[in-house]
Amino acid sequence: MTIARRLSLALGFIVALMAAGAAQARDVVPIHPGYRAGDIVIMTSARQLYFVLGGGRAIRYPVGVGKAGMAWHGRAYVALKRARPAWQAPPEIAGTYGPVIPGGSPRNPMGAAVLGLDRGNYAIHGTNNPSSVGGFVSHGCIRMYNEDVLDLYVRARIGTEVIVLR
Repeated sequence: MTIARRLSLALGFIVALMAAGAAQARDVVPIHPGYRAGDIVIMTSARQLYFVLGGGRAIRYPVGVGKAGMAWHGRAYVALKRARPAWQAPPEIAGTYGPVIPGGSPRNPMGAAVLGLDRGNYAIHGTNNPSSVGGFVSHGCIRMYNEDVLDLYVRARIGTEVIVLR
């Protein structure tokens, strides 16, 4: 399958979900005016992700964040975007590389989409376990409800700055 065909299928999947009303933005809230429109700001202690709209406003999403000792803070950039990503447990979780779980599988912990970051092996992604959103649950990744990560996927671009605060 060509790259153009894969992109077309992924975009079609996202558009279909949005048309069905699955991707609804959360609350629009005030945010410090020092952030640029398009930035993603994550406050791990509050377990909230903000997509900055500009003018001191942002869309707020609940998220799951890193467990004690696995959370990180700093700056990163969105380096890749994938709809319905496959997943394979890395050696630091499984001891060796685990089996590949295909995208779309109900067992896939990456959920509906992923925004891969340029820092370490971290990402912002959906989840197959919605009850984990709002907790300190991951190995450093940021977990979102699938409908929220799809909304963010459409808004964020490759190169979007991600600021992770404690």
